[in-house]
Amino acid sequence: MKNKGRWLLLGFALIILGLSAIFLQVVGTHWAFLGFLEKPGHLFSLIIKIVMVMVGFAVVSLANMDWERDRRESQEE
Repeated sequence: MKNKGRWLLLGFALIILGLSAIFLQVVGTHWAFLGFLEKPGHLFSLIIKIVMVMVGFAVVSLANMDWERDRRESQEE
């Protein structure tokens, strides 16, 4: 996979930002650059932050997948 390191960095950044934003929301504050998420409401921002974490895990798992091995195994069968 091309740019595996960049995809991993993006995935981990989404996970870390999403989780820290959720923890900060529990405390009652928020990241300044994610403040636009708070305008529609707290539930909307919580859902978006959870989606950020889930997408981050998906990006990390897809970046770590060995696509060539999967192709070889599927052709053997």
